[in-house]
Amino acid sequence: MNRFDAADKIRGEARYIGDMFFEEFFYAKTLRSTMARAKILSIEYPELPEGYYIVDKNDIPNKNRVKIVTYDMPFFAEDTVNYIGEPIALVVGKEKNIIEELLAKVKVNYEILDPIYTIEEASCKLPIYGKDNLYADYHYKKGDIQQAYKEAYKVFTKEYETGYQEHIYLEPQGVAASYKDGKVTIYGSMQCPYYVKDAVVEALGFEGNRVQIIQTTTGGAFGGKEEYPSLTGGHVAFATIKCNKPVVLIFDRDEDIECTTKRHPSKIKVTMLVDKYNKIIGIDNDIRLDGGAYCGLTNIVLQRAMFTATGVYNIPNVSVRGRAIATNTVPGGGFRGFGAPQGFFALEMHMEYIAKELGLTSLEFKKINLAKTGDLTSTGGVYRGYVPTKELIDRIEEMSQYSKKYKEYKSSDTLKGIGMSLFFHGGGFTGSGERDHIKAVVKLRKYKDDSVEILISNVEMGQGTQTTLRKIVAMELKVPINKIILVNPDTDRVPNSGPTVASRTIMIVGKLLQKAAIKLKECWISGEEQQITENYKFPDGFYWDDSKFEGDAYNEYSWGANVVEVLVNPLTFEVKVLGVYAVFDIGVPIDEKIIRGQIDGGMLQGLGHGSIEKLEINNGRLIQRTNTDYVIPTALDFPKIESATIRNPYENGPFGAKSAGELTFIGAPVAYALAIENALGIDICKIPVTPEYLMEVMNNE
Repeated sequence: MNRFDAADKIRGEARYIGDMFFEEFFYAKTLRSTMARAKILSIEYPELPEGYYIVDKNDIPNKNRVKIVTYDMPFFAEDTVNYIGEPIALVVGKEKNIIEELLAKVKVNYEILDPIYTIEEASCKLPIYGKDNLYADYHYKKGDIQQAYKEAYKVFTKEYETGYQEHIYLEPQGVAASYKDGKVTIYGSMQCPYYVKDAVVEALGFEGNRVQIIQTTTGGAFGGKEEYPSLTGGHVAFATIKCNKPVVLIFDRDEDIECTTKRHPSKIKVTMLVDKYNKIIGIDNDIRLDGGAYCGLTNIVLQRAMFTATGVYNIPNVSVRGRAIATNTVPGGGFRGFGAPQGFFALEMHMEYIAKELGLTSLEFKKINLAKTGDLTSTGGVYRGYVPTKELIDRIEEMSQYSKKYKEYKSSDTLKGIGMSLFFHGGGFTGSGERDHIKAVVKLRKYKDDSVEILISNVEMGQGTQTTLRKIVAMELKVPINKIILVNPDTDRVPNSGPTVASRTIMIVGKLLQKAAIKLKECWISGEEQQITENYKFPDGFYWDDSKFEGDAYNEYSWGANVVEVLVNPLTFEVKVLGVYAVFDIGVPIDEKIIRGQIDGGMLQGLGHGSIEKLEINNGRLIQRTNTDYVIPTALDFPKIESATIRNPYENGPFGAKSAGELTFIGAPVAYALAIENALGIDICKIPVTPEYLMEVMNNE
């Protein structure tokens, strides 16, 4: 065994972007803004040694805008910079140390402009863009909220706040590119190969067949590699064309933390209208998300947050305003839950607050207002499938003894507390997104040896896609799973089945593959090559008006209940978690072990967001910008999670499966906060709930 074989044995078979080798390749590193908002007056570059290059906006053949949802983010800064860390140029060459030396000698001359750092400042300073500091200002309604105000017995209003969160995926952002015979090939750690392709094609002005995207084995993403690789993919494409060498751009961890997208901070004011029978007759929400310096996916994240307004409850009158705010801070982006964690935190904390004011337990108040099958959603759609909230509550009560402990801890001096959250997540793209924008296509290719290859653009990023989708096809064809092939997507080989986001991969793409497998089974000829193509067809009977946010925002929902039990130290206000319990309805699990991994990972990540993952900005720059400063939980920080699933098959999912990946995150942060609130008898209005925050609240009390 040579040393390379030994290294492969140690690493396992997976080869990440950092493991790949390109002949005569160059490294790239990014020159970034050190100012939150400023005009670039000039840039003074040092004399470059032979074989070293500067790549900037002048090297973009067609369009210096990243194709995401909007086109506001440049690949490289033009006349101004709008956040600390914004890319200005690349330095490219053979030796990393020389690149670092050259970067250190670059001088950017700025004229500093007045920056906007917070949601509050955005309303009282000159706008960054256009006539205001808003990327979006949406509103939707259901019923008659004004009449509900007139009929309300009591009105309850409170504002809630959530902070930034960093993804901390195992593998940082990384891409590489080569240029040969007029064609660019980009390799990278990514979620959405066709997003990258579309962005690079447009920036270069190339025909589609001149850009190829290959997903390399991806060490985690959580939404952080949804839209961001479109930016870096463009960077290496411009560089490889200019240098005529393969170019590798891999972030170090500190750079990744400081400069890449984050979960959107939120401020959500909830006004709830209750009648004399403790029924909620109306809700009036004002939601504000901090989008950072560029819009990116912020508008879509905002919509998700808005559509959680009524949660798992039946509320007939609804008014929701949502605004996405522009600030001179690191941009917000995709992150597991995609706006739902922010919305459910505000809603579930408010339910607890109202219950206390009414002299009820929160569970008593929730049970009075639970939605059921046939009720209308917040946007006036219909819950068509079985709504299992009562079953979820009964099951988690049995597991956690929630009501018994809630009562005991209220009369105890031990500072123990327990909290329960109820929540859902809509599977797939919102409204008509799957029908009108994604239009997924999948293929199955059978070879002469009767093996079958799955051809899709959806990626494996640690969530089990390659195993689960192979199982779906194998089960339908009734062949061994080792006869089913699924490798990382290459846009030259696979159709566009849509991005690996929105908890859509198993429910939507898996169902398409099942349908394709049924067709292949019906025409199967052993020993011959065959190919089946299946196109997405939007289910009948659903209605959505995107201009009004009216109708069925989602075709189906997955549901969950979480309970967290804590003990608070009366001196330090450190919190020890005594128990974590979860019950989920994800339809029918395709692979129980993978779902267990999703539950453990999602809930741990959610508990981190609710507790210790503090990420703050000072004068536009992140304070916690290293792995040392930004702390994430480990398996030792929380007890073993006791979890279960209930079976609630979905007819439009493969073998009854529904979405799971994002659902497992959503309820944990708020259950954690509710448990602490229960222990201390105080109102908690923001996460993360740190000891410092608790001391502040207790002192104010």
